[in-house]
Amino acid sequence: MPDTLPDVLSRTIRAAHSRLQIGPPQPREACLAPTAAGLPDVARAALAAARSLGFVEHDAAVVARAWQARFDRTGCTDPEIWPDEPADFGLAPWPRAEAFAPCPKALGLYAVLPDAHSVAHLAQAGVPTLQLRFKSPDVAQVRAQVRAAVAAVRGTGALLFVNDHWREAIDAGAYGVHLGQEDLDHADLGAIRTAGLRLGLSTHGYAEMLRADRLSPSYIAMGAVYATTLKDMPTAPQGPARLAAYARLLRDHALVAIGGIDEARFAEVLPSGVGSVAVVRAIVAAADPAAAARQLMQALQAVPHKIFEQSSSPGPKGCL
Repeated sequence: MPDTLPDVLSRTIRAAHSRLQIGPPQPREACLAPTAAGLPDVARAALAAARSLGFVEHDAAVVARAWQARFDRTGCTDPEIWPDEPADFGLAPWPRAEAFAPCPKALGLYAVLPDAHSVAHLAQAGVPTLQLRFKSPDVAQVRAQVRAAVAAVRGTGALLFVNDHWREAIDAGAYGVHLGQEDLDHADLGAIRTAGLRLGLSTHGYAEMLRADRLSPSYIAMGAVYATTLKDMPTAPQGPARLAAYARLLRDHALVAIGGIDEARFAEVLPSGVGSVAVVRAIVAAADPAAAARQLMQALQAVPHKIFEQSSSPGPKGCL
């Protein structure tokens, strides 16, 4: 049987974007599964290509819709240009009336720390952005840690985000709150917005990025870029090529790259366009965390990188 247009386009997309692949590709039979039947040709081809590149199913579906939307908008599809126009993914334009309070696009080195003592130490060392990730079932301990961390950054210029504990963050007057995807169903986002706190959200792929974008947070964190042993991750490491694609799509947001990042990987991460790199183990496991942080900040400044200021993307170069 001769190849159909979706077959040819799917192969071409996959070949042009092999750098986005993580894990082994699915068999061709799975990539052109019956679930794609009835889709327009471009969406069907893009769905098969995304599956073959190892995108999980809900992300592959997002990619397929974006390829089709771009084709519907332009009348053309260039298999060499991965879609990154916000409108093709259904992202609303900016400014947005219900957006959370903004934070700097260039948050710089972002240290994720286990307790208020570490927050105080790193704030004094000049780290620009800090997160208190204190885990305890003891509500009184949590409240005390959050209050101590907020007090520790006063007068230092450091911006403090509190992981998960949004009630305590509001009460203590923290700069912001960071939530994971699993926290979104339980946190009172309206209360966080009304209190004027910034909101950062974790994402692990296209579907979660779209969910985060709909909430118009202050920043979006993308990862895990590399493998990490600090926590169980819901997805495989995304790698720097996918990070760059994600950053182009979310260029109107402040962006943070996270997951297994150390100084040696700055040169792979920073060209993506993110304005911040979150670091955990490279700081907290160091013999001298403050000295390690200062070295990381110097290294961060030494690597050429860009930060997206406004929406822009290349137009289609050709058609298939």
